[in-house]
Amino acid sequence: MGTARYAIRPSSSEDGERAVAIWRAAVEATHDFLPPEDLAAIDAEVREFLPQMPLWLAVDDADRPIAFMLLDDGHLEALFIDPAHAGSGVGRTLVAHALQLHPALTTDVNEQNPAALAFYEHLGFQRTGRSELDGQGRPFPLIHLRYQQVLASG
Repeated sequence: MGTARYAIRPSSSEDGERAVAIWRAAVEATHDFLPPEDLAAIDAEVREFLPQMPLWLAVDDADRPIAFMLLDDGHLEALFIDPAHAGSGVGRTLVAHALQLHPALTTDVNEQNPAALAFYEHLGFQRTGRSELDGQGRPFPLIHLRYQQVLASG
């Protein structure tokens, strides 16, 4: 099996339902720290706003979204991958696209999601701070990260 390649494109109104499904599956696979009542509240918020947001999608050969990211003025607000494609390089592909648009990219990662933190640090992001609460004021600490260009040696 060769290396998977993905096309990156902006979302359209037809992609909203699929983006919510990707978000839900990814959160179920990676955010086991969320109590059911918080997950239900966040799910309701996401169903409301995500389909309206200008997302960047990674799509397969059939133009089916398999991952998405939300950028806001140089800040990576969200990156979610269909668990069936986790580890395939699609996350790295989306982050590379974001870095082309915003070389000083920042993002936040839930402290309770060590796999995501390791992913970003592996790509060259460095910790710049920590917040006790998430962006909605919930008690889920965030680690703040900023991309630092890795200079090739030699």
